[in-house]
Amino acid sequence: HGKDHKYLIKRLKNEQNILTDQTLEKMKAYGKQFLGKEYDAYFEWTDNRIYCSELVWKIYKNGAGIELSKLKQLKDFNLTDERVQKILKERYGNDVPLEEKVVAPSDLVASDLLKTVIDTY
Repeated sequence: HGKDHKYLIKRLKNEQNILTDQTLEKMKAYGKQFLGKEYDAYFEWTDNRIYCSELVWKIYKNGAGIELSKLKQLKDFNLTDERVQKILKERYGNDVPLEEKVVAPSDLVASDLLKTVIDTY
């Protein structure tokens, strides 16, 4: 959604040597399986539904063999804020899947494999 119409665009470093036509086709083919899938508000590491950073991560991993960042677990994030606690309670009740694999947008932004091409912040 962005804030104040600000955005950041990143690309793979040295992409001209890595993202060959064949690799790009493989990435596109892999990504097409997610067309029409619902957004995954529960951040499950399945392919039944998908969330934004998960989609990008999986396309690079499965289409090009590149892990843009290390996967984390839900428990690796700061979950102490009252607002976060409320959302966790609404989504999961008392059974928060703390071991669930997760990739956050901030993980992709911080990736050493990516370079910034546009930053309007």
